[in-house]
Amino acid sequence: MKIDIFAHIFPKKYFDRMIEVAPNAKDMHKRVRSVPCIVDLDERFRIMDQFDEYVQVICLGSPPIEVFGPPPISTEMAKLANNGMAELVQKYPDRFPGFIASLPMNDPEGLLKEGRRAIIDLKAVGVQIFTNVSGRPLDKPETMPLFDLMSELDRPIWMHPARGADFPDYKGEPKSHYEIWWTFGWPYETSVAMAHLVFSGLFDRHPDIKIITHHLGGMIPYFEGRVGPGWDQLGTRTSDEDYTLLLKKLKRRPLDYFRLFYADTAVFGAREATICGLKFFGSDRTLFGSDMPFDPEKGSAYIRWTIEIIESLEISQAERHAIFEGNARRLMKL
Repeated sequence: MKIDIFAHIFPKKYFDRMIEVAPNAKDMHKRVRSVPCIVDLDERFRIMDQFDEYVQVICLGSPPIEVFGPPPISTEMAKLANNGMAELVQKYPDRFPGFIASLPMNDPEGLLKEGRRAIIDLKAVGVQIFTNVSGRPLDKPETMPLFDLMSELDRPIWMHPARGADFPDYKGEPKSHYEIWWTFGWPYETSVAMAHLVFSGLFDRHPDIKIITHHLGGMIPYFEGRVGPGWDQLGTRTSDEDYTLLLKKLKRRPLDYFRLFYADTAVFGAREATICGLKFFGSDRTLFGSDMPFDPEKGSAYIRWTIEIIESLEISQAERHAIFEGNARRLMKL
C-alpha cells in the first residue's frame, strides 16, 4: 500500500464558498483553482487509478484560510472545509483513509475549538498549519497553545509553507519577481518556521510532538552544516541581543531538535534531494507525500516521479515499507 500523506483537495462546498468570498483570485489563489482534479472527483479518481494500491490522506491546498478574512469568516471556512473533508472520507474510505483538518489560525480560541472538534468528532488524523499566520511567526502566544493541544491529543501537525509575490526578494523592491517567492521562498519559509519552533523550546516541552514538514524539511537537510556547527555558535554574530543565553537554555544542540521533525517526500522528482532528506531525517521520520495535484500534468506526474524515486533507492524493504505506509499508519493511528 502507498499512503500519500500530502494530497491537496477542495471539497465542493468549500470551493464554491472560496470563490464567493474571494472572487478575484491572483497568484497562488489563481493557481490552485486552475487544476480540475482538485475539486472534480471523477478526474481525481481517474488519476489515482493509474497507481496500484494507492490512497490519499487529503488536506486543503493553499491559500491559508485566514487570508479570506477575520473571524467569523475564517472560522466558518474552517468548519466548512473540515465537514466536507469528513464527508469525503466517509463516502470514499477506500480512496481517502483520512483527512487533515484546517484551522482558522487568526482566531486563537476558534482554532483550538475547531482542532478538538475536527479530531474528536470528525476523526481527522491531524491538523494542517501554515508557516506563518498573516505574516506572524508560529511561536507567538496566541498560536502556541495549538501545539499543547496536539501533544495532548497525540496527533501530527502538517506544516505547509505560505509566502506570496507581495514578499519582495530585495528590501528596495515592492514585489518578488520570477516566482522566486515560491521556488526559493517556500523552502525558506519552512526552514524559518522550524527554527522558530526549535528556539522557542517547543521540543523541550513536548519531546514527542509530531510535526510533518512539507517538501522534505525545506532547506534544512542541505544546510546541515549551518544548522549544526553553524548554530552551535549562536550569538557570536549578534550585537544587540545575547543569544548565547538561549543556547544554554536548550537541552540539546539545535541540530538535534531539527532531526525531531518529520518530513514528506514531495520534492517534485528530485532524486538527490530525496536522498539528502532521507539521510537527514531517517526512514522512520520520512513519509511518502506527492504534493498532488500541482504538477505539469495536473495530477499524475508528482505521484509517479515520487514512487519511482522511492522504489529506486538503495534502502531495505523494511525502510521502503515505512516510508510508503508504515510511518503514516503509526503517526495517524490508521
